Amino acid sequence: MVSKSDQLLIVVSILEGRHFPKRPKHMLVVEAKFDGEQLATDPVNHTDQPEFATELAWEIDRKALHQHRLQRTPIKLQCFALDPLSSAKETIGYILLDLRTAQETKQAPKWYQLLSNKYTKFKSEIQISIALETDSKAPADSFKAKGAPPRDGKVPASRFGLDPKDIVAVLNEEGGYHQIGPAEYCTDFFIMSVTIAFATQLEQLIPCTMKLPERQPEFFFYYSLLGNDVTNEPFNDLINPNFEPERASVRICSNVEILRVYLALQSKLQIHLCCGDQSLGSTEIPLTGLLKKGSSEINQRPVTVEGAFTLDPPNRAKQKLAPIPVELAPTVGVSVALQREGIDAQSVIELKTQNEHEPQHSKKRVLTPIKEKLPEPKSSSVSPVPPYNQSPPTKDDATESEVESLQYDKDTRQNPKAISSAVPALLAQPVTTSNASETASGQKIAVPATSHHFCFSIDLRSVHDLEVGFPINCILGYSYPFFGSAAPIMTNPPIEVRKNMEVFLPQSYCAFDFATMPHQLQDTFLRIPLLIELWHKDKMSKDLLLGIARIQLSNILSSEKTRFLGSNGEQCWRQTYSESVPVIAAQGSNNRIIDLSYTMTLEDYGLVKMREILVSDSAQVLSAVQQKPSSLPPAPCPSEIQTEPRETLEYKAALELEMWKEMQEDIFENQLKQKELAHMQALAEEWKKRDRERESLVKKKVAEYTVLEGKLQKTLIDLEKREQQLAITESELQRERKELKLERERNLQELQDSVRRAKEDCVHQVELERLKIKQLEEDKHRLQQQLNDAENKYKILEKEFHQFKDQQRNKPEIRLQSEIDLLTLEKVPLSIYSN
Repeated sequence: MVSKSDQLLIVVSILEGRHFPKRPKHMLVVEAKFDGEQLATDPVNHTDQPEFATELAWEIDRKALHQHRLQRTPIKLQCFALDPLSSAKETIGYILLDLRTAQETKQAPKWYQLLSNKYTKFKSEIQISIALETDSKAPADSFKAKGAPPRDGKVPASRFGLDPKDIVAVLNEEGGYHQIGPAEYCTDFFIMSVTIAFATQLEQLIPCTMKLPERQPEFFFYYSLLGNDVTNEPFNDLINPNFEPERASVRICSNVEILRVYLALQSKLQIHLCCGDQSLGSTEIPLTGLLKKGSSEINQRPVTVEGAFTLDPPNRAKQKLAPIPVELAPTVGVSVALQREGIDAQSVIELKTQNEHEPQHSKKRVLTPIKEKLPEPKSSSVSPVPPYNQSPPTKDDATESEVESLQYDKDTRQNPKAISSAVPALLAQPVTTSNASETASGQKIAVPATSHHFCFSIDLRSVHDLEVGFPINCILGYSYPFFGSAAPIMTNPPIEVRKNMEVFLPQSYCAFDFATMPHQLQDTFLRIPLLIELWHKDKMSKDLLLGIARIQLSNILSSEKTRFLGSNGEQCWRQTYSESVPVIAAQGSNNRIIDLSYTMTLEDYGLVKMREILVSDSAQVLSAVQQKPSSLPPAPCPSEIQTEPRETLEYKAALELEMWKEMQEDIFENQLKQKELAHMQALAEEWKKRDRERESLVKKKVAEYTVLEGKLQKTLIDLEKREQQLAITESELQRERKELKLERERNLQELQDSVRRAKEDCVHQVELERLKIKQLEEDKHRLQQQLNDAENKYKILEKEFHQFKDQQRNKPEIRLQSEIDLLTLEKVPLSIYSN
């Protein structure tokens, strides 16, 4: 629970805009989103210079603010064009504000240009300011639950009449402790400590897209302990994090019950892995288990919460990242301990070290004055290398040591595949030791005059064509005492072989320098084959001998000889032979298991120039003395002893000088070998370290590619679904288009038929009208003719009437008058019809 002064407001002032196009029918709205909470301004007119004049604020405490700053959480502002009629929102652009620029002091507003602006011809900008303000309003308690009645054996916090919100940690600088709860109840002192001991697989927190600083980046762990920011010493290597365990402690003055309530409120301790001001991952350590209800363990011993906690990258849920396998999960070893002051703290966590032979030094960071120091774990001592002249090994031990430890030889340097070589001096026949040649420095073994210096090398190149039905982790081994050593030569490390694959063997080259006579070499190669054993190495069980391959060494004797010059210019001969041999099952039937490809080389350097080999007592290193005269003088008589040159003081002094030179050469050669071995061990350690780094990086890449493959598979499935949906939609569209085309053609045909029928009807109607007009005209002409005839008749009758009237004035007029009237009546309708 944070105090009132720790409550802050993030205030974003959106003042005005510029360079906007005018859209009278639209409004402008700005929506701001932070930490999942969204706020918006009131709609304003969409003019070229809109005025928002709005402040948006979010409540936050300092701890959450610090976490958001570490995670670089942005404040996103989106600008929309709102249509009041349809309520449709049209995205115009957005602005991202960096929370780290917010300060508690007022700053001048700045113009921010819209990103992804829809108005491409306009560079629209909005004037914004961001600031931090102290939240002066205390949170309103809208509801308070009543305290539950006390139970047997448990004392609730209400016994003190305290509100849990008032239980906070306050630093008492004079007393050097943090006080939790009212002073009248704080009677006990406690020590709370947090130890960060080790970390593993931290490289999994860095995705491939993240860019780290170009210079060597520094990483560190950060957490807040009772309001105190704590960081450990920075380290540079995420793959092999090498940092000293550190413990930070605080002194607390409180009461067990009040402290239990406080830990229930502050239930988790967050630990971040940071690079600069960026959080790469975090984990939460539960603190509720420190003080359990009804437990009095705190009164007898320290209570702890410890273990390896998994680090999660920030915003894993929002980024929808796939879970990381357990064996590749990044972890940090943390121990949180709480104890009463005065009780001796015991070891709370076993510190994990990178090298057992290097001493660990633990650091302690004290946040309040505490005199205690974290005890340093004892480091295992490294036994020094024994001096050269102490406890020399036996001849066989020295030979085996050379076979197993020497990494390079003068002959193997010619072949880059040479990993190890054995260079023993072999005597191929029984030897005799002369008592006269025994000196204080060692024994001398005679070499026959007809012996040749040979170098035999074999390279087990690869295995292929596996016949068994399961994969094997194979190693190959062999031993050939004729070469001067009975120690087995093994390939290393084990390699996995499956069906239908060829695997090249690591550390499979070995060379042997020895001296023998050619006929003995030929006889031995003909009689004794080289047996190569195939072993299956399993971590859960003992090694299993699967089969044996027989290599007939006499094959190399019949191969072609090639001449070459030796180191001293003498002529030497080389023979090379390569083939593949089957590995036959060691038990049961003689079934083939796998095929082995190998190459062997035999080099003949000619006669051995050294006739005696010196075995040094101080180092057991073989050295040569030049051949003495082939014929020794007869045993001298006592009278001749005084005149023997070898008995003179000068000769003894010269002999001692030569022996001292040989001994110094032996010592020098041994020192060179020790230096060479030390360099080889250093190179091997560096190689192993880099190999581990490469392996971890490969595992990380494989995990990331697996996640990407899953996403790609999901995307491909979605694309296939969308493609199927598009195909269905396209077929539906084609069908509807075809139907519309058919309907259009049908409607067009119907329209054409209608037009044709209407035209035919019109033509027919016109013909009918024309016939009617013609008929009417004929009727008119006929009636006109009738009218003319009637008029003519009328005129004739009238003329006859006048004539008749004149002639017969005395006849009755009634009859004439009636005829005239009749003619008049006939005339009138004819005149009307003609008009």
